[in-house]
Amino acid sequence: MGQRIAVLGAGPMGLAVAYQLARDGHQPVVFEADDRVGGMTAAFDFSGLSIERYYHFHCISDHAFLNVLDELGLADQMRWVETKMGYWYQNRLQPWGNPVALLKFRGLSLVAKFRYGLHAFLCTKRHDWKPLDNVEATGWIRRWVGSEAWEVLWRRLFDYKFYDYSNNLSAAWIWSRIRRIGRSRYSLFREKLGYLEGGSETLLRSMARDIEARGGEIRLKSSVNKVLIEGGQVQGVEVNGQPERFNKVISTIPLPYVPRVMPDLPDDILQRFQALKNVAVVCVIAKLSKSLTENFWLNTNDPDMDIPGLVEYTNLRPLDQHIIYVPFYVPGEHPKFSEPDQVFLDKVQRYLKKINPDLRDEDFIELRASRYRYAQPICDPGYLNRLPPVSLPIKGLWVADTSYYYPEDRGISESIDFGRQMARDINK
Repeated sequence: MGQRIAVLGAGPMGLAVAYQLARDGHQPVVFEADDRVGGMTAAFDFSGLSIERYYHFHCISDHAFLNVLDELGLADQMRWVETKMGYWYQNRLQPWGNPVALLKFRGLSLVAKFRYGLHAFLCTKRHDWKPLDNVEATGWIRRWVGSEAWEVLWRRLFDYKFYDYSNNLSAAWIWSRIRRIGRSRYSLFREKLGYLEGGSETLLRSMARDIEARGGEIRLKSSVNKVLIEGGQVQGVEVNGQPERFNKVISTIPLPYVPRVMPDLPDDILQRFQALKNVAVVCVIAKLSKSLTENFWLNTNDPDMDIPGLVEYTNLRPLDQHIIYVPFYVPGEHPKFSEPDQVFLDKVQRYLKKINPDLRDEDFIELRASRYRYAQPICDPGYLNRLPPVSLPIKGLWVADTSYYYPEDRGISESIDFGRQMARDINK
């Protein structure tokens, strides 16, 4: 007999949990505080263009994502594109992302290029991440690539993504990011990335329909104020001030919200959640009348730019206008995160004009900024051991977010894989 199970959060992981539960004969009820499903993958209306607030792309190794497309009959809407990478360095736009580009890169010695290339290559061949789990990332990279390649190709990426946390990150976490991009190549010289026709919204809507068709519910604008716990067991949830009974609750909301929503957890568990750190993001989306470059991803190392890179999304997914994402990652407690949107919009306009001097004011159709307080967990050495267990010492309660598939970086496919597995484990 199927059970009625509460799922907190309708991002990709929460939807994946509900999707699997519904397919296994249960009645999931998904509670989402936002007015739409998707979390960080949710789309918004950008003056007539429906597009994600934060950029997403797919790699050929994203098996869990591709499996769901097959199950939902969406596989024929997947498109694969040969994309390019670039590097903005010393006021010069250079090709990047393959051995020839590395050899021709201006601003690095031959020895530094060799050491950098060898490290990247070995990262794609490594399978066992455990030896890197307790290793600090910046020291690990510097030992491999040397101080010259570190300064040119790595340091600003750390500085402008992690700020004060830069010197205490897990090498396993950084390794997984190098490997994922390396494995998106279908040859040594060519990179292939994917997009879904209609964007992530195509998948999200189809998953939501599948959940509801099998007896599940998705309740938008329904913020769970509290998970009700009594006698070491889940009793239900309080939604918009009203209690509702459930004997099983699965939470996929960002972990920093957990102590607020589950104040009755044991103190030692609460302390473990409270100790976790996250970086926020202010992501500016620019709509232009002309292209910025020919690259999908552009790394930047420029003293006048406080970003590690930008994404020219329309060099992956063709659209009527040229769309560029410029993410400013910054700790939520940093004063920069409190600056008004206009500060970030002005910076982006200035940066893009510097990269492509042919851009004029009239080429900027519109710019918009989105903010997400808990965009990126800070994974320090030994991170996994500090996370509370997914199945908490409260009967009927499971908690996870994107942090739990460490050392993998957050992504739609990883969220789907973890969410479905969590749902299957609950069935057991």
